[in-house]
Amino acid sequence: MKIGILGGGQLGRMLVQAAIPLDIDISVMDKSVDFPTPDIWPYFQEGDFTNYDHVMEFGRTVDVLTIEIESVNVEALYDLEREGKVIFPQPRLLDIIADKGFQKNFYKEHDLPTSSFILCDGFEIKDKIVSGEVTFPFVQKVRKGGYDGRGVQVVFSEADLEKLLSGPSVVEKMVDIQKEIAVIVCRGMDGQMSHFPVVEMSFHPTANLVEFLFSPSTLPSEKQKEAIEISRGIAEKMGIYGLLAVELFEDADGNILINEVAPRPHNSGHHTIEACITSQYEQLIRVLSGFPQGDTDLIQPTVMINLLGEDGFAGIPIFEGLGEVLGMKGVYPHIYGKTTTKPFRKMGHVTVMNQQLDEAINLAQKVKEILKVKA
Repeated sequence: MKIGILGGGQLGRMLVQAAIPLDIDISVMDKSVDFPTPDIWPYFQEGDFTNYDHVMEFGRTVDVLTIEIESVNVEALYDLEREGKVIFPQPRLLDIIADKGFQKNFYKEHDLPTSSFILCDGFEIKDKIVSGEVTFPFVQKVRKGGYDGRGVQVVFSEADLEKLLSGPSVVEKMVDIQKEIAVIVCRGMDGQMSHFPVVEMSFHPTANLVEFLFSPSTLPSEKQKEAIEISRGIAEKMGIYGLLAVELFEDADGNILINEVAPRPHNSGHHTIEACITSQYEQLIRVLSGFPQGDTDLIQPTVMINLLGEDGFAGIPIFEGLGEVLGMKGVYPHIYGKTTTKPFRKMGHVTVMNQQLDEAINLAQKVKEILKVKA
């Protein structure tokens, strides 16, 4: 069996790294050999995963096809599926998940808990404020194309209205968030499901990217069980094949609400490479290959830090302090091999493990102060 991956960024790179110990026949397609995956893997084809013909040509060379990013040519995936190719996740689900409006409607139609929302064009929001349908504060999310904090605008008052984004949008009443958490679920074609322990996230104040996350979460155990049940419920109701990363909130009243999902390996699961018996990447490789799913238990309390390009630096990356953090016990840096850095670009991550979560958090803060991505 030959597996194909659409996308050769850091997620594709880590998928390939998980496949190597199992000697899996795997091929990757993306636009340039300068991306992270071809740096470590020769079975790479240059092509545009948004181009119908490129996806069709590549898909016909493999038996099973998966993605590392949602913005692929779904029309080609439908046609490949009709030709008998197995697609993880299924094209119909990509159509839902790639559009935040369709996502929110799916949750509403299936009685899954999420924040209240309306769908409208960006230029209509001011009129809906006048009519009372939208009240401050609120969050505007463009329905398509948003990624890593892009396409999201928080509006606190009239003074922020000049920042409104254009295009079809989801407008959500702002949630009084107490905790931001995530659960990654894996579902095989046989319906078997597994999940990884709940992680808790902290976001960069200006970049709107996850700055670090830790597991186990500090949520009470019954709330963690609720988050897991909701996440498994989404995967079951979607009938998805492969991974589903579910981002959730706990609000001020203790309600667990769905924010959004991603049908692929996810930033909230990078730590699983060292922290769990089976990583999210190996788990996906297992189900793509038809193998049994692995144990997802947490080995030790863990913190994961995203390595973001420092503000004010652009060019060939320099990882200042890398040698120093490599001398620290329980610290595992991952450098993605990107050839250029720019402010807030994801350039790598660091996993920090310790028998005590508080100690892991303290050590992660030290790593964050020492390890900088400059140019």
